[in-house]
Amino acid sequence: MRIAITGSKGQLGSALQRVLVADELLLLDLPEHDLTDLAATLGAIAAFQPEVIIHTAALTDVDGCERNPELAYRVNVLGTRNVAVAAQQCGASLVYISTDYVFDGTKGAPYWEYDDPHPLSVYGRTKWLGEQVTRDLAQRFYIVRVAWLYGAGPRNFVRTVLRLAQERRRLQMVTDELGSPTYALDVAHALNRLIRQPAYGIYHLPNAGVASRYEWAQEILRLAGLREVELIPSTNYVRAAQVPKQAELRNFCAAELGIIMRPWREALQAYFEERP
Repeated sequence: MRIAITGSKGQLGSALQRVLVADELLLLDLPEHDLTDLAATLGAIAAFQPEVIIHTAALTDVDGCERNPELAYRVNVLGTRNVAVAAQQCGASLVYISTDYVFDGTKGAPYWEYDDPHPLSVYGRTKWLGEQVTRDLAQRFYIVRVAWLYGAGPRNFVRTVLRLAQERRRLQMVTDELGSPTYALDVAHALNRLIRQPAYGIYHLPNAGVASRYEWAQEILRLAGLREVELIPSTNYVRAAQVPKQAELRNFCAAELGIIMRPWREALQAYFEERP
């Protein structure tokens, strides 16, 4: 299969390259490819004529989006528009990677694929608008929401916790922000199965279960053997963006296709065993 991957240098883009080894890939990322440039994006994708475009590229710095909303709209909405137009013109299916941050976290229960989004932040709103652009312009699409993603690369929550643990002996982590830590490689395997069948629509692909940032950090330190680091629970983390306090995603639609995501603790252990 001919597959174009945007954001190919990111955590999910890198994981997809590990999984899609039997496919012919077009890798799109900065600085070589600027998806906010419509003509350049159309030209690069049209020349390759993909059957599927997996659009992972986004501005994911949640607080950075709040400080620079124009850039967030340019990358997450305009960039997605350009990719969707390219998919439309070459007849490719489009996989749009979205986020749990499209929800406000007030439901008090896991969010299903067809619950109404209500984003709280600029990041969440631009990703929600990207979903709408995908639905409006792509002829065949998968909208795939993930949460608390980590994988290969220098920047993610796991690596941040490990770095801070080397620098300090006492770490504060919030207990009132709940979500589903999700291993990028697991998402890549799930996407590989999803795109082989024409079951288009909205999907939630988090690792199963829910944790607070505190519980996630606790498990990271345990797996790293850093028991001497003191972890302090907190509810006083001030940040630029307002984030959902409880945004657990329910995998219903993909599970109906036999695509089951393993528990987050099991996935995290696999990450520790596989990471360099």
